[in-house]
Amino acid sequence: MCFYRALRVYPTPVELIIIYQTTVPEPVFKIVMEMTQLDVKERVEGYYDHFPEKSMNVSVKPIDVPTSDGKVLRRRALVVNKDFSAGEVIYKEQPVIAALDADLEGKGTHCSHCLRQINKGMAIRPDSDLLNSVYCSKECQVNSKAQSQNLLFGSEPAVPPELRSEASGGSEIAHKAAQEKFLEFIKTDPKLAPLLVARFVARNVSAELAKLTPRSAGSPKQHDGLEYTLFDHVERLRYLEIEAANEGWAPLQAVLETAMPGLSEFLTDERFATLLGKMAYNAFGVTFGGGRDDKPLSIERPEDIERTRTPYGTSKQVGAGLYTVSSYTGHSCEPSARPSFSGGTAELHLIANRDLKAGDELTVAFVDVSKHDDESVVEGRRRRRMELARGWRFACTCARCEAEAPSEGDSTPVQKDESKVEDSVKHLEERESQAQAAQI
Repeated sequence: MCFYRALRVYPTPVELIIIYQTTVPEPVFKIVMEMTQLDVKERVEGYYDHFPEKSMNVSVKPIDVPTSDGKVLRRRALVVNKDFSAGEVIYKEQPVIAALDADLEGKGTHCSHCLRQINKGMAIRPDSDLLNSVYCSKECQVNSKAQSQNLLFGSEPAVPPELRSEASGGSEIAHKAAQEKFLEFIKTDPKLAPLLVARFVARNVSAELAKLTPRSAGSPKQHDGLEYTLFDHVERLRYLEIEAANEGWAPLQAVLETAMPGLSEFLTDERFATLLGKMAYNAFGVTFGGGRDDKPLSIERPEDIERTRTPYGTSKQVGAGLYTVSSYTGHSCEPSARPSFSGGTAELHLIANRDLKAGDELTVAFVDVSKHDDESVVEGRRRRRMELARGWRFACTCARCEAEAPSEGDSTPVQKDESKVEDSVKHLEERESQAQAAQI
């Protein structure tokens, strides 16, 4: 059981299985393989029986979505499990990871962890932090350090003392040099996606190291039941194909490797690019009170500007976060719900825009869908669809877009939804479709 549990947390267990097949006694290897097969079946096929949590009153269901080229795309969508009234909070969700906009980081106006606005003179600044992060409370500072900040930008060893060995402890000088190179990249590129990926990976590393740390007397016993990691959740999210610049991947790889030799092998260049695509497709912009007006204008081409899901427009955000449940919400120019950050932090409150019945799909506006005073209905439609095409690579087919379509035809450049799911998820969904068709 201990051998099996160690094997199941390894990100790419197939590599170990090939080795163990020739080194582990055959009866033992056979039992471990049977346990693995049962675990994979339960974890993969039963995932949506456990996620989202029942208390959130929503489920992820497969639905058929019409595309602009006349075809039908089957995808996962978020639906409510009970009735809700307009204005009612459907659920609240904390981000897996979050990051402040680059121009706000270190200024002392917002917390680097929860993104809360900080009163002047009340910011907490760590003694040693290369990113110059600030926090609204000691709790946020401790949580940030434990989840990702120390590994990426801190000065303390990433590996706990009880787990260190001659092979596991990289040179502190080399690690700091790698951190500085990654920081240099972060400062030269204002996009948040690379930092979100780095924090996601670092949080997973910290979580796995915590599992290996001996527990003190009275600590909760480790759970032997079905558990899902952050990788399990993010693996199922849709993503965009993005070409990952080596300028971002190589420094992050060096940070991981100098923290713990062999750690960088868990994150290949292909995986890094996929995670970038998941952040680009799923990240929500965090806005307070209608958003800010002082964000620096981007000098990039319109099609290269980073965009996040926010009905106020990305230029209004103070930062961005990744939410495992809310990522399943689809876009509509007449959304059934809206994200709110009325709590003053990055905690997302999903609010019903209208009365909802059990089974209704939850949609949000990825972009600003309001009618601007200086534009016609057709111009507003074109602006919305252009933003969606540039940011998420699909042409909106919602009822509002259909009703406002110009008589002379559509000029949106993207006609096909270019978002994807990973091969493992694609194969599972194909099997589910085949099984459903067989039952019919």
